[in-house]
Amino acid sequence: MLFRTRALAATVVASTLAMTLVACSSDAGESTVPTDTVIDRFGEITGTVGPNGEQPTPSMEVTLTAAQEEQLHDGGYGAAILWHELSAWTIAIQSGIEDQLEELGITVVATADAKFDPATQANQIESALALSPDVILGQAVDPSTGATAYQPAVDAGVKLIYADQAPDGFTYDDQYQAVLTDDLFQIGQRAARQLGESMDGEGTVAILYYDADFHVTNFRDASFLQTLAAEFPAIEVVAKKGFSDPNKAEEIANALLVKFPDLGAVYTSWAVPAQGVLAALNAAGNTTTRIVTIDLDDTIAADLASPDGHTVGIVADKAYEYGRAMARAAGLAILGESGPEFGVTDSVTVTSDTLAEGYAAWNEEVPESVLAAGS
Repeated sequence: MLFRTRALAATVVASTLAMTLVACSSDAGESTVPTDTVIDRFGEITGTVGPNGEQPTPSMEVTLTAAQEEQLHDGGYGAAILWHELSAWTIAIQSGIEDQLEELGITVVATADAKFDPATQANQIESALALSPDVILGQAVDPSTGATAYQPAVDAGVKLIYADQAPDGFTYDDQYQAVLTDDLFQIGQRAARQLGESMDGEGTVAILYYDADFHVTNFRDASFLQTLAAEFPAIEVVAKKGFSDPNKAEEIANALLVKFPDLGAVYTSWAVPAQGVLAALNAAGNTTTRIVTIDLDDTIAADLASPDGHTVGIVADKAYEYGRAMARAAGLAILGESGPEFGVTDSVTVTSDTLAEGYAAWNEEVPESVLAAGS
């Protein structure tokens, strides 16, 4: 799951490395790990809430009556599915959306991938509106600018169902009709517990986090950080490094491995930056540093399956059910009924022993490449 570009290049020369390590050590009595990042702003959290304090509604509670389903079947309604990017996660969600829409008799009139470009998404929304959909489902590339892109849909009376987060400034039941996401606290908690247990409760961890104001990613990263501190006090977070371009994660990891050659583990906000960390570890000949991340990805899953891999856990949402819930919310919106202001879907912890369960949550079989890596 996404998202969810601040390039970081670090060159550490031998003459200054020792001084840097001393400055970061506990003996120096002063930590250089930042405490004012986007994942440090939530305070104590005990459960998932939305960006404006919305309370969660379980996705399974988003339902339609038999009479409502019949009304949708008879209505000749259409839907557009417009993504911020096309990834394994959005494909899994779209699979759930399309299957549920088909069961409700709602036709998909357009699909699109904005490739993380706001201007492209604005054009795709205009193109979709020309096909007269009754509802648009998907995710805004940038919540801070998305309202402008989606306002033509609002003006046309099209219902809007968002994954993860509505555009800033949009009001529930006015401009948009539902938001579906994950149980964010649960995801971060699961990731921390899997990492902590794999380390036997001690060692050092670096966190590579998404350095942008995006509630879904920020909140689950905060939950990871809080759970790790509360339940594994002997594990030390020695670095928190932000990225805005996930493709820069390998550069960040390279610098971290120079500074902390005996680093115990790395947590990343999702699987794309985890790929960069994995590449850096392999290039360095590192065989001991562990990885935990979020969202299924075949490359990371293959590493998880491998007896010699770095990955010790992936936390995956139930993306297929997530998509079906979005489609049910779309059906409710078409009929003028309220969908969830902040609906949430459960997650699963995926290990080398539970890969089949993880892929089933995305309505997929374990890929042959992943199976081969474990044999």
